[in-house]
Amino acid sequence: MTTPGEFVALLGPSGCGKTTLLNAVAGFVQPTAGQLIVDGERVARPGADRGMVFQQHSLFPWKTVLGNVEFGLKMRGVGKSERTSRARDYLNLVGLSGFERAYPGELSGGMQQRVGIARALVNRPRVLLMDEPFGALDAQTRLTMQELLLGVWREVRTTVLFVTHDIDEALFLADRVAVMTARPGQIRDLVTMKLGRPRAAEVIATPEFMALKARVLAQVREEGARTLAGSRR
Repeated sequence: MTTPGEFVALLGPSGCGKTTLLNAVAGFVQPTAGQLIVDGERVARPGADRGMVFQQHSLFPWKTVLGNVEFGLKMRGVGKSERTSRARDYLNLVGLSGFERAYPGELSGGMQQRVGIARALVNRPRVLLMDEPFGALDAQTRLTMQELLLGVWREVRTTVLFVTHDIDEALFLADRVAVMTARPGQIRDLVTMKLGRPRAAEVIATPEFMALKARVLAQVREEGARTLAGSRR
């Protein structure tokens, strides 16, 4: 569904299977039929080639920021000097240089998610999976994080599969937006975002953006109505 280095967002009604699809790509769950292939290889289990950023930061509260980012490299047997250097590089990339010795409980929600992004990217995954990573943030922090994510993505150019309920977020971030149907979830539409790069927040006020939003909103509302109708049967 994606090409290397592409940013794809998944939109759809609650319960359609967005997070399940993400978990299957991550290797956390197995498909009930068929096979799931990433870069020509069957997904059988979690792997360092696929990084995951969750809605809640899921950081180890007893580890420092640096310790959290280093953890995956340590589990893979990477030496202390190399893993510390790489962890510091990615913390600098997400704007957290100087916070290496802080603990997650001392950080704001946005900063915690930045640590989560650094922790996922430090393994240099081919695919970065993001499950509503900014859903719990306030509107201003969310926009800041969206812009930061685009800046980080321009640097690392890894493939991103991003789940969200926010239409504006999906359209602003992605190269393509996959709109899913109500259960059982399928891809209803694949919308190409011809808005150019790099993108500034002001793009959401352009006629081109508004036209794409109207198209996607109509589909999401229709699928949401089907979900609601099905729950009443």
